[in-house]
Amino acid sequence: MTDYTLIRSHRRTVAIHIKDGCMEVRAPMKMPKRDIDRFVAAKEKWITDCLAQSKSYAEQREVFTLDYGDTVTFRGVEYPLTAKSGKRAGFDGEQFFLPPNLTPEQVKSMVVQIYRRLAKLYMTERVEHYAGMMDVSPTTVKINGAKTRWGSCSAKKTLNFSWRLVMANDAVIDYVAVHELAHITEMNHSARFWAIVAGILPDYKVRQKQLKELQKRLNAEEWE
Repeated sequence: MTDYTLIRSHRRTVAIHIKDGCMEVRAPMKMPKRDIDRFVAAKEKWITDCLAQSKSYAEQREVFTLDYGDTVTFRGVEYPLTAKSGKRAGFDGEQFFLPPNLTPEQVKSMVVQIYRRLAKLYMTERVEHYAGMMDVSPTTVKINGAKTRWGSCSAKKTLNFSWRLVMANDAVIDYVAVHELAHITEMNHSARFWAIVAGILPDYKVRQKQLKELQKRLNAEEWE
């Protein structure tokens, strides 16, 4: 049986978490070890596949770099990274331009800064567009560095989005914007919540699948 790290807590069920080729099993405090082992053994094939994929992602992240001449994605379209004299960095609609003579790590760091600025502008625009349609009023739009959570809505109606979201195509970006705006009305994922989303985006399930594909890609890219 595959080795794993066992973490006990006051949870009610067993859960398996796999990351970077390692497995962690979270289980209830009083659950017998033999029952945990039995649960893990029943998931052996799934675990083997997930561990292999996780290890592959980890290896790809280790060698992920960015340099002049590479391409990066904005709103689902690939754009080149180019050197431009001066100290400014940005996006002009045709390319991501950066000061010359940066190291690959500096290139990556500066591209993230550009992404963050673009995300703030574009996500604010999309939120304002759909907020009017949905008759809701978020307090503000913030951009964060979340790696797996694309967006969130606080009790104070603050919407948070990962800067990585702007790598997705417009249909996917709009889905996440609508999803978080719907939480202003329904702070859950009830049938009423999904009815709100479907009322604006009837094909939201297709967009969800596209978002998952982007997540798979980003699992193999080490941005920060």
